[in-house]
Amino acid sequence: AKKEAKRLEKEAKLAAKHLKQATNTPAGEKKAKVDKEKKEQEPAFVNTTPKGEKKDMSQPMASGYNPIAVESAWYDWWEAQGFFKPRTAENGETRPEGVFVIPMPPPNVTGSLHIGHALTVAIQDCLIRWNRMLGKTTLFVPGFDHAGISTQSVVEKRLYKAEGKTRHDLGREVFLSKVMEWKNDYQARITDQLRRLGGSCDWDRVAFTMSPSLSTAVTETFCRLHEDGIIYRANRLVNWCVQLNTTLSNLEVDQKQLLGRTLLNVPGYDAKEKFEFGVITSFAYQIEGSDERIVVATTRPETMLGDTAIAVHQDDDRYKHLHGKFAIHPFLNRRLPIIVDENVDKEFGTGAVKITPAHDPNDYEVGVRHGLDFINILNDDGTFNENAGEQFKGMKRFHARREVIKKLTELGLFVETKDNSMQIPICSKSGDIIEPVLKPQWWVNCQPLAAEAIKRTRAGELSIGPKQSEADWYRWLENIQDWCISRQLWWGHRCPAYFIRIEGEDIDRNDGKNWVVGRTVEEATERARILANGKNFTLEQDEDVLDTWFSSGLWPFSILGWPAKARSLIVHRQTADFSQYYPASVLETGWDILFFWVARMVLTGIYLTGQMPFSEVLCHAMIRDAHGRKMSKSLGNVIDPIDVIHGLPLEQLHQKLYEGNLDEKEILKAIAGQKKDFPKGIPECGTDGLRFALCAYSGGGRDINLEILRVEGYRKFCNKIFNATKFAMLKLDDGFSPETSAKPTGNESLVERWILHKLNIAATQINTQLQERNFMAATTSAYNFWLYELCDVYIEAMKPLTDASVPLQTRRSAQQTLYTCLDHGLRLLHPFMPFVTEELWQRLPRRPTDPTPSIMIASYPINDPDFVSSEGEKDFDVVLSAVRAARSLAASYNLQSNIQLFVHSQTGKEIDLFRSQTQAMITLIKGCSTVNVIEDVKALPAGCGSAVINSTTTVHVLVKGLVDLDAEMAKCDKKLLLARLNLEKIMKIISQPDYVETVPSVVQITNDEKKKTFETECATLEQSREMFAKLANS
Repeated sequence: AKKEAKRLEKEAKLAAKHLKQATNTPAGEKKAKVDKEKKEQEPAFVNTTPKGEKKDMSQPMASGYNPIAVESAWYDWWEAQGFFKPRTAENGETRPEGVFVIPMPPPNVTGSLHIGHALTVAIQDCLIRWNRMLGKTTLFVPGFDHAGISTQSVVEKRLYKAEGKTRHDLGREVFLSKVMEWKNDYQARITDQLRRLGGSCDWDRVAFTMSPSLSTAVTETFCRLHEDGIIYRANRLVNWCVQLNTTLSNLEVDQKQLLGRTLLNVPGYDAKEKFEFGVITSFAYQIEGSDERIVVATTRPETMLGDTAIAVHQDDDRYKHLHGKFAIHPFLNRRLPIIVDENVDKEFGTGAVKITPAHDPNDYEVGVRHGLDFINILNDDGTFNENAGEQFKGMKRFHARREVIKKLTELGLFVETKDNSMQIPICSKSGDIIEPVLKPQWWVNCQPLAAEAIKRTRAGELSIGPKQSEADWYRWLENIQDWCISRQLWWGHRCPAYFIRIEGEDIDRNDGKNWVVGRTVEEATERARILANGKNFTLEQDEDVLDTWFSSGLWPFSILGWPAKARSLIVHRQTADFSQYYPASVLETGWDILFFWVARMVLTGIYLTGQMPFSEVLCHAMIRDAHGRKMSKSLGNVIDPIDVIHGLPLEQLHQKLYEGNLDEKEILKAIAGQKKDFPKGIPECGTDGLRFALCAYSGGGRDINLEILRVEGYRKFCNKIFNATKFAMLKLDDGFSPETSAKPTGNESLVERWILHKLNIAATQINTQLQERNFMAATTSAYNFWLYELCDVYIEAMKPLTDASVPLQTRRSAQQTLYTCLDHGLRLLHPFMPFVTEELWQRLPRRPTDPTPSIMIASYPINDPDFVSSEGEKDFDVVLSAVRAARSLAASYNLQSNIQLFVHSQTGKEIDLFRSQTQAMITLIKGCSTVNVIEDVKALPAGCGSAVINSTTTVHVLVKGLVDLDAEMAKCDKKLLLARLNLEKIMKIISQPDYVETVPSVVQITNDEKKKTFETECATLEQSREMFAKLANS
């Protein structure tokens, strides 16, 4: 599969290159220079079509392809006509052809869409449009995610940059109104981007994770999972981000690999200040009542202020005499018991391990096993608290690291510091160093949910592609950990959990037994009343909000009306949307959020609805820049898809950097990156070119290195389609009317049968490739049909067939075939290129019984046996082989006009074939004046260059008086040597003693044909060599 993907990508790149460099531009294209001059003179396009109305197609086609003009007005008309809504049967039920639903992964309202989102839209909308054209009831649901941490963070940064204030200065209510303003602004921007990208979403069903209906789903889920014992409260270690001041899940923490001593900046400290990581520090603890010391090692020396024990292995002879004794903390009035634990590695370091249960995941488990004290030394803001001792209280954590080492040195307890290969946990949002901290939080017990998900996936209820993602899926689910869903934020769904404060009692907030949950305050109050047992009480709602992924994990069913105001799946009244469109067909997203999001939708979907939320997960690649780097604002390589569509000068690219939260240093770095990557800015590529390019890149790999020049190459492909269609329509005269049916009549010429066969092959391939989700292969099939078969061959070869001198029946047949190819060819392209295909399809006349108003809802071409003509394909491919050989010969001799071609064949069938196609060959060979088909090689004039087509056919171009004879004899000698070597190789294979008995008959036939071809090639070259020699001596 990887080889195939690489092959297709190479072919697509080569095709784009050929398209760019093509000089032989049939189908009516003018010279590029003329087009360029004309374009410069044309005024900027202004859309005059009233919003929602159909574009006026009665005006003549533009002189050239302008993506902005072509793509105008269509989207508003499609939406006004209701084409984006699910089409149902007359009885209101879904159509018998089937149902196809995609819930759009909701983009975060943090900022505008980038090119990765454009890839998502290109793939998803391609699938939606394809299935819509197949006649299915389709639904593409758009929506937006509130993105708790990211959105709050970006608004806080903007607030501080603009006003010098924090959210605490404003208060929760005012700050949330600021965030909502941001959300409304960016939701509008993203909506405009999605429309501009052509996403055919049902905008009447647009969803937002914090809308009232989706918030109801979140509350219902929290309450139901708590009632069922799946959600619980516990005081456990969490990943604490000091910079964002919130808990994070494991999935939001990156592991940074260090090979040894490394100095790093840390957010929240002076930019000039760097701290040491990637080292292991050894120091000694004094044994109580003794001069003896025990040496321990740590990568986080500051955490020794929270140490409550020292662990050794029970079988380590070095420390057996210390079992049960105590070490004395040098800075605090604390005795540290020396405990034995079988998990201690005797061979690592000194074999003695300091234990900090409140600040290390491994030490936490040791602390639980041995009943140790859990001492938290860290405040939420990253400073040390009173538990760290007076001399360290209030000190920032990494300043404390230095101070601890300094004090240990003064006391003579410091031993050494050594390089240490290690990983450090980094917040994926802020870049801060994560601290493990004990906090009472809400957790989801994921194990039973994951077990059911694994069971159902293995049973075939869910397919995951590409296959490599499926392996990751099982590995993650099988090792799943409980999920901390509390976040110390203001922007998000506030936990529907309430602490019961009972009058006169000291109640532990950490104990989940002292909390109630409720869908409403009234429900929570009623539950609290029972627990209070007649005593006075008050309720305090949890200040924390829920992890963003908790709400987005409900996306596939919450956007369709679940839970419909009920608490039980059995009794709840399903909405029409939920019953008709759930589960979804496909969940298409990036592989990097397979666990963040997809797994959580599966876990909650199965538990809450009893069904897999979708039957297929399709993971697309991550887009990187042309150098393979991850896109980053600070590198200046983040691309707005609208800038690719419209184009943007370099200076305006620079200016956009100042709109974000980058500091001046980062902006200068980004400007340098933009100058390198986009020296002339970003060229105007149009939506269709961008969508086609993104699909063409999608071959199943994990990364896409995006080159804007390749996208521009597909804009040129749009130009080719536009100009070819414009030229072809000139062949459909005013009196032309398409037949009622596209079916062939049986009277078609050879080239017509050939192109209809090729059209059917393309349709069959593209449907299969889209079914297999191989978008790279599908775009290649569409590209090859249009460029190399329809434009390069049929539109050229049909010119003699539409001449006024040919019989009307012949002319009409060629026109009908051309119409069918244009009609079906545009439909094949529509899922990838919605705008240019609609623009051109609307220019075509409709068949008499076809009232279809838009290509969007026209039927998609599928395999049609009536179009199959294997014999016609085979015959015309032979003709094309002769054409290509003739072109190659003419190019090698630099012949551009008055080319005289001779075709010699040894079979009567091929002689008749070539004689019937002489006009087509003359048309297809630029500069060709005559084609002569000869039966006797003696009729061949002296002074010809020759090429072999197959074992029975050769082509010859008259070059007498036009070439260097000595050079041509040398060429013949070189080619003859190679031909004889090839003949010797095949003869050696055929001459093997057991050849007939051991080699498959199919291979024998192929080898026999090769042998004949090489023999013909040798004979032809010998003849040419002899002929050039005679001319040289005459």
